[in-house]
Amino acid sequence: MAKILLVEDNELNRDMLSRRLQKRGHDVLLAMDGEEGVSLARTESPDVILMDISLPVLDGFEATRRIKGDVGTARIPVIALTAHALTGDREKAFEAGCDDYDTKPVEFTRLIGKIEKVLEGR
Repeated sequence: MAKILLVEDNELNRDMLSRRLQKRGHDVLLAMDGEEGVSLARTESPDVILMDISLPVLDGFEATRRIKGDVGTARIPVIALTAHALTGDREKAFEAGCDDYDTKPVEFTRLIGKIEKVLEGR
């Protein structure tokens, strides 16, 4: 299965998503802020990144820009996750380089479909 980097500062969301992804056979790496997410993307080369948008230290938009701007990590698909589905957030996520976008609370079946789709496109 896939190596998935989950960049999420909320402990409950991190725990729930990581457990459900692991149950499906995925290897899950965890980052608590955007800076740690960028660092793990560089060192661990995950197959896909689930990127929260509202993060401490470095928000998900800027973390994605840095990941997509680095030749070593630019090919890694990034799916933005946000609880703040404000007008324009979807567009901002795509402008930052995200490959897809999903809202919280996460509908797990829909998210798995999006993960599979971006992995097929690699």
